[in-house]
Amino acid sequence: MPSFDIVNKMDLQLVDNAVNTAKKELLNRYDLKDELCSIELDKKAKLLKLEAKQEMALTTLIDIVLGKFSKQNLDVRLIDLSSEPRPSGRLVLQDLKIKEGLDKETAKKIVTHIKGYNNKLQAAINDDQVRVTGKKIDDLQDLMSNLRGQDFEVPLQFENFRS
Repeated sequence: MPSFDIVNKMDLQLVDNAVNTAKKELLNRYDLKDELCSIELDKKAKLLKLEAKQEMALTTLIDIVLGKFSKQNLDVRLIDLSSEPRPSGRLVLQDLKIKEGLDKETAKKIVTHIKGYNNKLQAAINDDQVRVTGKKIDDLQDLMSNLRGQDFEVPLQFENFRS
């Protein structure tokens, strides 16, 4: 039976490239010269650590990072902007988590959407991905195009398309 997996993955090298270009822009920005700003990427924890003297400079840093993500063709929905800036001595810090994988709630939304879209398709949640199987390849391709048009608050990729 034909099947494919729905996942939320990112290329860590592209994220690293985006962070490095953001650091280069940070060095050349005149409005951030005296702000003691820095951007660090923790690859193991998948965390962006931002530091600035003022909260306004911190929001500028976030805008720079989001712009560089979009120039690298990375979806900006990968970054979790829900964390609040916290003061630390003379600096303001903010940690931005990089989302990878589908959480249970999003996976359940995807499965219920698939069931409502086409009852001939079966969807199962496997860890941080959703496996979809069906009898016809055309049904799976129609579902893929439908899912691209939906907004599940995370970018979706399709892998392991088997016929």
